[in-house]
Amino acid sequence: MLTQALITMLHLQATRTLIAWARRVGGPGLIVLGIIDNSAIPVPGSVDAMTIVLAASQKSWWLYYALMATIGAVLGGYITYRLARKEGKAILERRVSRRKAQKVYSAFEKWGFWAVLIPAMLPPPLPTFPFLLAAGALQYSRSKFLAALAIGRGIRYTLLAFLAERYGRQILRWMGEYRQPILLSGIAAGVAASLYFLLRYKRCKRPSHSH
Repeated sequence: MLTQALITMLHLQATRTLIAWARRVGGPGLIVLGIIDNSAIPVPGSVDAMTIVLAASQKSWWLYYALMATIGAVLGGYITYRLARKEGKAILERRVSRRKAQKVYSAFEKWGFWAVLIPAMLPPPLPTFPFLLAAGALQYSRSKFLAALAIGRGIRYTLLAFLAERYGRQILRWMGEYRQPILLSGIAAGVAASLYFLLRYKRCKRPSHSH
């Protein structure tokens, strides 16, 4: 439990450092964040936060920042897609449980294009990474995959940048006021998750008594 809490704290600190670096770099920093966030080591919400901060700081550049965030997300997503395309279904089943993997496969086989577009468009905590892996593992069309990802991320970051351009001062003030509660919530979520999996593991290991 303590280890998980420390890992969560380090992850959040690393995310904050990465965001600070991206803020200094600007648009190219959004591309780097987008690649990382759509990889095997995602930093949920980092690109969203950085897009808001940059668009609010330089309002006349909001569309440029939306474009840079989208380019980074598409590049990162394509790298993940290519990796899964080579390794097949095993790569997804190593990342998530077999049961969850089957749900992702079912959703993908049923919805296809929309199974990429909708997760790409919606904000955290909805995970996009499993669907990126599933697209590659199931040998989904490369052109359709890229189109769905670009449209979904494009809508998401354009909307965020536009809102930041319009209401940037209020949004930045809110982010500043609630930064500490967000950090503590992340730690609490990590501790709660570790407790849940520990109890679940112990329950599975407990021998059953037949009557």
